Amino acid sequence: MSLLERIYFFHSRIDNNGFPNASELAAEFEVSTATAHRDISYLRDRLLAPLAFDQQKNGYYYTETGFRLPFEESSKIILFLGILTSIAKEAGLSELPEFAQLSNKLTSLVVPGHHNLEQYLHCEWVETEPVDHVTLMCIINALLEQKQLAVAYTKERHLLTKRTLDPLKLLHYQGRWYLYAWCYLRESRRLFHLSRIQNAQLLPQPIQHPMDKRDRSLTGVFGIFKGAPTNTVTISFKGQAAETVRYQQWHPEQSVDKKSDRLLLTLPVADHREIIMKVLQFGSLAEIISPQQLREEVHVELGKMLHLYAANLTP
Repeated sequence: MSLLERIYFFHSRIDNNGFPNASELAAEFEVSTATAHRDISYLRDRLLAPLAFDQQKNGYYYTETGFRLPFEESSKIILFLGILTSIAKEAGLSELPEFAQLSNKLTSLVVPGHHNLEQYLHCEWVETEPVDHVTLMCIINALLEQKQLAVAYTKERHLLTKRTLDPLKLLHYQGRWYLYAWCYLRESRRLFHLSRIQNAQLLPQPIQHPMDKRDRSLTGVFGIFKGAPTNTVTISFKGQAAETVRYQQWHPEQSVDKKSDRLLLTLPVADHREIIMKVLQFGSLAEIISPQQLREEVHVELGKMLHLYAANLTP
C-alpha cells in the first residue's frame, strides 16, 4: 500500500475520533512501526496537519477543526477525473492498462467506494479525430526526452510525406489533437494533425529548434491557425448572437464593447479561414466590421454559397 493510502486511512481514523497511533497504522498495512512513524511525521510536517498526541487515549487527534487533506471530497477533483477519463477515451488512451490502473487508484483515493466517475459526467466532443495511442505515446516520449521524431504524415489528397520533426507542444483544440513542431522538410514551425500521422519513431538526436518559455506563437492569435498576428478583427453581433457571445471568450486578449443594440468583439487573428467560419455560423446576426479585406473575403464566400444554393432551387 502507498504512503498516500496510509495517510488517508490515518486521517479518516482521526476524523472519526478514533485516536489512532503508529502501532495501529503499522498493523493495518503490515508495515514497520518506523514506517508508520515516518507517515505520521509526513502528515504533520509536510501536509501541515494540526496533530497532537493524547497520552490517556494513546492516540493522535487534531487540535483544530476543519482540517482537510489535499483532494479530500473535492468536487473539482471529481469533475477533473471525469473529464480526464472522457478525454482519454477520445484520444485512445483508455486502451492503455496504465490509464485504467491510474484512474481506479485516483478514484478510490478521492471518492472511496465510487467507480466509473464518468457515469456522472457527459462530455461530448464534436468532430473528433481518433488518435492511435501508440503514436501518441511516442510523441509524448519525444516531448519529454526532447528528441527528434520521424513521422509519415498524410496531408491533402492522401499525399504521404516523410518528415523529421522537433516536437515542441502537444495541443488539444476543439476535439482534435495536434503536434506543434519544427519541420525540417518545410524549415518552419507547423501544426500536424495527430490522426494523420501514420507512424512515428523516436530518434536519438536531440531537438535543434527549442521553444522559448516566453514564446506566444500558440497564444497570440485566435484559432488553430497559428503565427504572428496579421489583423485585428472586429465583429458586430446583434440579437441572440450578441447574447451568446457576451458570455464567451474567443481569445484571452479580446475586447468587448457592449452597445445598446449590439456587441462588438475585437481580437487578433493570423489567418482568416477559421474566423470566417465562426462568423458565418451566426448568419445575418454577425457582421465583420474590419478589416475591409476580410469583409471582401466573406462577400466572395457568400456569393459562392448563394450560387450553390440558387442552382439547386426548384421553380
